[in-house]
Amino acid sequence: MEAECPLCSNKLNNPRTLPCLHSFCLGCLDKRANDARKNRQHAIECSVCQTSLEIPETDTFANLPSTIHVNRPEDVLALKDGTLEGQKCRSCDKNNPLKIYCFACQSCVCASCSHSHQCLNPASNVMIDKQNEDVQRLIERPVMCSQQCHEDQPLEFYCEDCKVQICLKCSIVSHNGHIVKDTQKAVQEQKIQMMEAVDKVRAEILVYENEIKEQTELKDENISDIMNAEKKMTDTVEELIRDLREHEKKMKDKFRDIYEAEQKQHEARLENLELINTQLKSFVELGLGISERNISAEILKANHDILGRCDELLDRRKPDLYKSPYHVGYLVKRKLGLLDQILVTKTDPSMCLAEGLLSLQGIQRDRNFMKKMIKSKLTF
Repeated sequence: MEAECPLCSNKLNNPRTLPCLHSFCLGCLDKRANDARKNRQHAIECSVCQTSLEIPETDTFANLPSTIHVNRPEDVLALKDGTLEGQKCRSCDKNNPLKIYCFACQSCVCASCSHSHQCLNPASNVMIDKQNEDVQRLIERPVMCSQQCHEDQPLEFYCEDCKVQICLKCSIVSHNGHIVKDTQKAVQEQKIQMMEAVDKVRAEILVYENEIKEQTELKDENISDIMNAEKKMTDTVEELIRDLREHEKKMKDKFRDIYEAEQKQHEARLENLELINTQLKSFVELGLGISERNISAEILKANHDILGRCDELLDRRKPDLYKSPYHVGYLVKRKLGLLDQILVTKTDPSMCLAEGLLSLQGIQRDRNFMKKMIKSKLTF
């Protein structure tokens, strides 16, 4: 359960859920929107998966849905996980061991405070000794209807038309004629749908991981090509006289520009692929978490958003892999002086049938041929 806001690291306060299904405090979201507006930005990013979200014209995210997690007392979950040890009593703020859970105010108190606590809430207090009661029964305690005059009715049914849990009275009064199912049956059906969506995204993760691997290999090959050409240039320059050292430096700078330009192209693709892969993994983690907790109300409330987010992730256009369209080489044309070039071409030198003409002697013998060759190349 996401009990903490990723922005402030405190307990979620008035939580809102972004389209990427991550939850934040409304105040934290609005503060971030305000800071973005000051910088003349029109969107913010989810701090978990970097999904972009347009800032509303009202500069508040109050209209976003509340968190998709069921509003269950977090202390009940802590009881199950055994993480309440060492926490303070909600009644006396002492470090006494927490022994009692109160459903009335949804908090744990120590044994010494149980009597006075009970007296403060005599009408609605339900005290459970966590050492003697099965905590799973607390978690699965039926959710009661909030409609007026229905408060004593558990939400045992699910309306397919309205996508909400309802009680028996609601099914007769306000949902008559709708498709109504038993809650547990609806939970099982929607859990299957949710897991199918998770499996699809999990398969998509493998696709992106393979593409990341392929992009990395293309980057290494491309950079190796550039570095080899640079080495060839260096070896050539070192055979020349000392007064060409400054020229060598200038050529190295040009190679570095090409290297950085190509590096940026590869890194941009990798960053985009890794960002999408992070979003996919985040979705799978969220879906698995909801499924593993197996809370009926949580699954029913989350399913629609999970399926929608799944479609959004799977329908988006995959970024193209960047494979450099150029092959970098080093060409020296020398007669009385030195005229060399860095050639970034779309022709793979290993596939060229006229590579003998690229030697210094060949260039000197046939300058016209080289002019025709250079016309089809990109020259820096």
